[in-house]
Amino acid sequence: MTKEFAQQRWDDCLRMIAGIVSQQQYATWFAPVTFVAFDEESNELVLRVPSHFFYEYLEEHFVELIRSALHRFFGQGVSLRYNVTTDAANQQTTTIDPPAAVEKHPSVAPANQAPTILQPFDPQLKASYTFDSFVEGASNKLTVSVARAIAKNPDQVTFNPLFIYGPSGVGKTHIISAVGNEIHRVFPEKRVLYVSAHLFQVQYTDSVRRNTINDFIHFYQTVQVLIIDDVQEFTTKATQLAFFHIFNHLHQNGCQIILASDRPPVALEGFEERLLTRFKWGLIAEIERPDVALRRDILLSKIRRDGLVIPQEVVDYIAENVNASVRDLEGIVNSLLATSIVMSSDVDLEMARRIVARTVGTAEKKSLTVSDILNGTATYFDIDEADIRSASRKAPVANARQVAMYLASRHTGLSTSKIGVAIGRRNHATVIHSCQQVAERMSTDAAYRDKVTELERMLLAH
Repeated sequence: MTKEFAQQRWDDCLRMIAGIVSQQQYATWFAPVTFVAFDEESNELVLRVPSHFFYEYLEEHFVELIRSALHRFFGQGVSLRYNVTTDAANQQTTTIDPPAAVEKHPSVAPANQAPTILQPFDPQLKASYTFDSFVEGASNKLTVSVARAIAKNPDQVTFNPLFIYGPSGVGKTHIISAVGNEIHRVFPEKRVLYVSAHLFQVQYTDSVRRNTINDFIHFYQTVQVLIIDDVQEFTTKATQLAFFHIFNHLHQNGCQIILASDRPPVALEGFEERLLTRFKWGLIAEIERPDVALRRDILLSKIRRDGLVIPQEVVDYIAENVNASVRDLEGIVNSLLATSIVMSSDVDLEMARRIVARTVGTAEKKSLTVSDILNGTATYFDIDEADIRSASRKAPVANARQVAMYLASRHTGLSTSKIGVAIGRRNHATVIHSCQQVAERMSTDAAYRDKVTELERMLLAH
C-alpha cells in the first residue's frame, strides 16, 4: 500500500467519523490529527497529535469509534502509533497495541529536549490578603496552621493537595491567597498562580474554540503552586478532564496544589470519582463560621486598620447579632461609617441597631441552639424528637430532620460537622445535602416554603 493510498484510507476514516460525531467535536479532536505514514510490512498506521493530553482524550472518549473506522478501512490487523508533538523541533512517540487491545496508559519514550525558558507571569494574587491581615480564631486555627506550614515549605508533600472548604464569607479566599503571597515573597523563583474555577473554565473553553488546548495545558503544567478557588464551579466534564491531567502532572512533579470550595469533596456533585479521590490525597480542612469572640476580633481588626472610632458596646452588639459571614461584619462597619458621615453624628448603639436590622435582619433575634430547633421542629411537625435523631427514613421524619438541619445551619453558627453530631451523629456531608434539598424545594414549592418560614418565625419569636 503506497503512502498516498494509505492517506486516502485515513481520509475515509475521517469522513466516517465526521458523519458520527458533532461538527464541534470533529473540529476540536479529529481535524488536528494528521497522517504521518503507514508501514505495510508491520501493518502499522502512524498519526500525529498536538499533545499527550490530546492523545489521552482521544483514547478515553473516542477509542471505540477510531477502532471501528480503522477496522473498516485498514482491516482487522492494523496497529496504531501516535507521534505526540511537544514542540516544532522535537517529538515524543507513544505506542499502543492494535485497536482490539488498546492500552489506556502507554509509556512515553524519552526525548532529548532542550530546557524551556519560562516567561514570568502575574500570579493574580490580591496583595492585601496576607497572614498578617487575617484574624485567627477557634473556627480556622487548624486551617491557618497548615496554610502557614505550606507557605514555609512549599515543596513538602504531606498536605498536597490542601482542600479547604466552608460556607461563603468565612475567609477561604483570604487564606489560600495568603499562602500564595507568602510563597511568592519568600520564594520569588516559584511560579505561583491563583485562579478561580470559573476563570479556569472560561480559559479552557476559549482554548478549545481557538484550537490551543496544548498551550493551555502546557501553561498550567509549568505552575509550581497552583491555587484554585471555588472548585465546585467545575461544572463540565471537559473542564474536569483538563484539570485532572494538570493535577496529575503537578502532583507527580511535587508541585503544591491548593483548592477551596463551599463544600467538602464528598458533597461535590457531578464530579468524576477519580478526581474526587485525588482531592482527598492530602488534607481536607474545614473553616467554620466565626464564633462571637472571633467576630469581635475581626471587627476590632478592621476598625484599627481603617482608623475608625466605634464604641465597644457597638462592637459587642454587632458581634453578638451578626453571625452569617465576615463580609457581613465588614459591610456593617462600612455602613456605620457612611451613615456617620452623612448624618454628621457619632456612631452609637441606636445607629448600629438600625443598620443591622436593615442589612441582615438579625437585630434582637433570639440565639437558637440545636436543641431549640429540634424541639420546635418536632412539635411543629408532630413528630417525636427522638425520631428525628434516629436512623428512621420514613418520609415525615426525614423531612423534619432535613428542615432541622437547614435551620440549624442558618441560626446556630455551628459547623456542619457539629450540627450532624447533634442531630443523630450524622456526618457533615449529610447536613450539607439536607440544606441543599430544603433550599431547592423552597425555591419551587410555595406551600413548603411557607411551612419552613412559619416554623422559623415561631422559633425566633419563642
